Amino acid sequence: MIVTKKAIPRRTILRGMGASLALPFLDAMVPAFAAPLATARVPRLGVVYVPNGMMMHDWLPESTTPGFAFKPIMQPLEPFRDRMVVLSGLRGVESEGPHARASTRFLTGVPSPRTDGLDLRAGISMDQLIAREQGQHTQLASLELAIDGRDFAGSCDDGFSCAFTNTIVWRNETTPLPMENNPRVVFERMFGDTGSTDAGIRRARLQKDASLLDSVTERVADLQRGLGTQDRSKLDQYLQAVRDIERRIQKAEEQSGRELPVIGQPAGVPSTFGEHVRLMFELQLLAYQTDLTRVVTFMLGREITGRTYAEIGVPDAHHPISHHQRDTEKFVKLRKINTYHVTLFSEFLEKLHKTPDGDGTLLDNVTMLYGAGMGDPNAHASVNLPLVLVGGDLRTPGGRHIAFPQNTPLANLHLTLMDKNGVQIDKLGHSTGRLPLEPLSVV
Repeated sequence: MIVTKKAIPRRTILRGMGASLALPFLDAMVPAFAAPLATARVPRLGVVYVPNGMMMHDWLPESTTPGFAFKPIMQPLEPFRDRMVVLSGLRGVESEGPHARASTRFLTGVPSPRTDGLDLRAGISMDQLIAREQGQHTQLASLELAIDGRDFAGSCDDGFSCAFTNTIVWRNETTPLPMENNPRVVFERMFGDTGSTDAGIRRARLQKDASLLDSVTERVADLQRGLGTQDRSKLDQYLQAVRDIERRIQKAEEQSGRELPVIGQPAGVPSTFGEHVRLMFELQLLAYQTDLTRVVTFMLGREITGRTYAEIGVPDAHHPISHHQRDTEKFVKLRKINTYHVTLFSEFLEKLHKTPDGDGTLLDNVTMLYGAGMGDPNAHASVNLPLVLVGGDLRTPGGRHIAFPQNTPLANLHLTLMDKNGVQIDKLGHSTGRLPLEPLSVV
């Protein structure tokens, strides 16, 4: 890092045409007298949720010694072996409604009650407790993202409101937060729009001013003249990423009239699962990079999703395949789906690793939790959940697989993660205490 004698404010935002553009962390934001602060880490949390359980036999390492062999599904994470901790033995709280409880309990430690939606009740999710603290320092307290839409009435656990499977995030005991799956809406939430949700007004704005960057070009040019070579290069890369995301969103909207493989996808949603996931991950990257938020949750799919994956040779619906009944053909297909999800996650980790942040990279400062609220889907298992932590300060030469005693509450992990993000509480949901901090500390 190059420390300058003059500094531009960390919160510098370029505005124009009803839009605002936050900036990534630049060397010019650190004055010489504040150099010691440059190395201070800003903790961030990311949660990636996968639906319908996991093929545990092809996920969980058999050994807990450093250098353990990766199973096929986890293989895409091999490049991040030294930055990850595999967790086993954790369980979710039991209740009726296997899929409703899987998603609801994942971050709350509270089961879903049987209800038609008139009296929703769970518990505040750990990400929102962190958002209350970290949101004091950011423009957005948190982002809640998804791939599936919310128009799935009738395809939920019998007797349970679809609200339980449409989200993993709860603001409080009675308020589930919606997960947004439209990249355009997420982009506008991050960078601003006309201030109106009226579709006609938004179309008019897009026709008049197709690019956020076009509206702040002059201000960007003025800013760049005062930056050093390294900062100009960093800013150019960031602006190129913003422009590329805008282009891809606009392309998706142009194609939105075409028949899509998943029923109910709204305008602005790419036509393939892979491109949709990559676009949403890149929006998360920008959110972290500009410190717009420090808490992001992302559902790669809702429970009971019937999504098909023709792009990887699996034209069958995900949920029926997950009830494999030890059928070899279903094993193969489910393994492909699980591995595809991990591969897309690994691509995102690589982007975090390549994005500078302070004296390190975003991967140094973002702790990612990847996992599912169900273990073996054929048994609707709430035990031995598939979980892995990557990034942050989890430097573990050779990788680590920590096998906790069977039936250790999942919420114990959440207490530990909250500690790492500046939030200390005594209990969350079914927690019985914190997971030992030592195994999760820097080695």
